[in-house]
Amino acid sequence: MPKSFIMNSHTEIKPDIPVTKPIRNVIAIFKRDMRKVLSPDKEKRKSLIILKEDSELKKETFSLRFEDNPAGEIGRMILSGGDELGLIYGLLYLSKTYLSIPPFWFWNDVRIKASKEVKIPAKTYFSKSFYVRYRGWFINDEMLLLGWKDEKYSEKVWRPVFEALLRCGGNMVIPGTGETSRHLWRLASDMGLILTHHHAEPLGAELFLSAYPDKKASYKKNAPLFEKLWKQAILRQKDKRVVWGLGFRGQGDAPFWCSDPSYDTPQARGKLISDVIRRQYEMLCRYVDSPVCCTSLYGEIMELYRRGFLKFPDGVIKVWADNGYGKMVCRRQGNENLRIPSLPKKEDKPPNGLYYHVSFHDLQASNHLTMLPNGPKLITSELKNAFRAGANSYLIVNCGSLKPHIYLLDLVSRLWSTGTVNIDNHLRNYVKVYFDNAGKEVEQCFRNYFKAAVPYGPHGDDRAGEQFYHYPVRNIISHWLQGNQSNPETRLVWATGGIPFADQVKWFAVRYAEGEKSWKHFYKECFQTREKLVGNVRQSFNDTLLLQAELHRSGCRGGLLLCRSYFAYCQKDFLHAYLYANASMRAYQEGLKAMKAAEHGIWIGFYRNDCLTNVRLTVSFLDVLRRWLRILGDGGECINWERKYLVPKSLRRTMLETTYTNQLTDDELYNEFLKHGLLNLEEK
Repeated sequence: MPKSFIMNSHTEIKPDIPVTKPIRNVIAIFKRDMRKVLSPDKEKRKSLIILKEDSELKKETFSLRFEDNPAGEIGRMILSGGDELGLIYGLLYLSKTYLSIPPFWFWNDVRIKASKEVKIPAKTYFSKSFYVRYRGWFINDEMLLLGWKDEKYSEKVWRPVFEALLRCGGNMVIPGTGETSRHLWRLASDMGLILTHHHAEPLGAELFLSAYPDKKASYKKNAPLFEKLWKQAILRQKDKRVVWGLGFRGQGDAPFWCSDPSYDTPQARGKLISDVIRRQYEMLCRYVDSPVCCTSLYGEIMELYRRGFLKFPDGVIKVWADNGYGKMVCRRQGNENLRIPSLPKKEDKPPNGLYYHVSFHDLQASNHLTMLPNGPKLITSELKNAFRAGANSYLIVNCGSLKPHIYLLDLVSRLWSTGTVNIDNHLRNYVKVYFDNAGKEVEQCFRNYFKAAVPYGPHGDDRAGEQFYHYPVRNIISHWLQGNQSNPETRLVWATGGIPFADQVKWFAVRYAEGEKSWKHFYKECFQTREKLVGNVRQSFNDTLLLQAELHRSGCRGGLLLCRSYFAYCQKDFLHAYLYANASMRAYQEGLKAMKAAEHGIWIGFYRNDCLTNVRLTVSFLDVLRRWLRILGDGGECINWERKYLVPKSLRRTMLETTYTNQLTDDELYNEFLKHGLLNLEEK
């Protein structure tokens, strides 16, 4: 019978290497995992896991070998790593494979099952190299993480983020945006991750206007000040492992020529960017030997590159970006949507890499609180096409605040590990691991999520995330209340074109009606599935798919009712306009209730800093709208509707009968109207 290495509560880890901070960290993680799984063993059978380095192994790989003890039993496991990350991945491999702790155990509330011991086959094992050389997450639009705990940069939040990335085989991170990133450099580096940088913050430097708010952000006028910031950033990171981001955009993640109009031709813009990147590279080489560098071909930068106006130093990784919706074309900028293909061509010499979104924030139709509306089929196809085009040196994934996007992050981690994935097998295994093998109904819910998304444009990836029900709705209300109805709302032209405002509202009403139908059906499917689940799995399903179904369903419902309110207003039917505005507000409040219901245990407060989609702000806008409509229709005394519709006929002419008590609040008035059946929301 084949021998096995027995790992139990008495197994010791013995490093035969210098114990660096990353090694100390991963040992602490592994020991914690052992405590979670392995119950005390009274027999006190000891075994050893010895950590060694092996220069013959490739970087980031590891091997397992086994040795007998004097009693002829397998008493020693030799875990050898080609480097520090190889050892980290080796221990996390043991945790996942034999202690059954998956990458997102923390984020998906996995209940860890205890065992007296685990048996590991005593067979030599060699791990494979990763398909993508540099791979990781950009923790961007991280507002939920920042607001979750009272301490903004609490290690209780950020350690589990970086641990999950390492467990997924990631080796690189942009650990937040702006100030957040700089606060978390040390922790990310101490855990073994390579640092890299936001395309708007070259070299990880502080934004110019943050450091010099009274100066003009012009490289032409203030080059020494820019270079001072770059030098400071280089010196802070020069002893860490870094993929250095080079580039030059403007302040606030916008083109620099927005604030410096003297650069009014593509030639002038391209020359400045090329010169700045060359200067950054020269400065970097003074302090770092053979630095690994990248530059993002993002938005307007890609157009300049394609037209031949940009030049980069040899060996710089060119990072190509999707449009925020998973399609490898340039992103929509305001109302302009060029959709220029964003993939390297034969003439684009390597190395090339990717910036890819599973979470996005564009103030239009993107997803932040919910999963990407374009599913695994599109993601897999686009990434594999990009790999075939040679963009496999680097992959940074915008992961938002992590928790809403776990399923797709897990999928992408398989792609960066092997270059391919079987979508059905992956989903089946995902449900088995994170939903305790709950079965095909849960699998089908995941599949149907992506089918329910609202299409809003001519392209296959023009499908709406939850922000589609919030930013346009707030824009409609703002435009309406400002009295601009004779002109189109320019902030909606990206979706509707430059049609009259009333037609813009009709356009959105059609999409919201379609969405309400599809998401209502999906919500019902999820609700019925949830009712069949029990315990921890039921709660986890509630906090993921059912929550997201509700955010979509209630959002579409609220958007449709808002449009109906406007239509009634146009007919000077202020009562029904008021009632629809109230109903819309109630619909959005259902989304708030669902987020609150998902805050329990360690997740209390997780959604309190929803400041990007900002469901509460939409509710506030509708509250303002309904109050305004009541003033229009009910008059300054706010008693006419009450007297006309709610007071018995015998008392309507007796003024004093309606002034003995305070006027009804809007909530009270709306509830009374519903009791009296004054509005059929389904038919009006």
